Amino acid sequence: MATEPLWTEEDIATLKAAVRSGVLTVSYDGPPRRTVQYQSLSEMRSLLAEMVGQVRGTTIYRRVAYSKGFERGE
Repeated sequence: MATEPLWTEEDIATLKAAVRSGVLTVSYDGPPRRTVQYQSLSEMRSLLAEMVGQVRGTTIYRRVAYSKGFERGE
């Protein structure tokens, strides 16, 4: 028995628009209708990736590379 995703394409579009505009309070039409105040844009982007994965069945992997900033002189 398949379960329905917690989120919809409409929810994804709503959150994307909020991230683009930089607001932290988002109202979703539902069901259920709700308003959420996020702590940061980083939190919103993380949730957006989770939403896309649940709705579209994809997983997003991010690769991060760090450098110590040293140059080798010869």
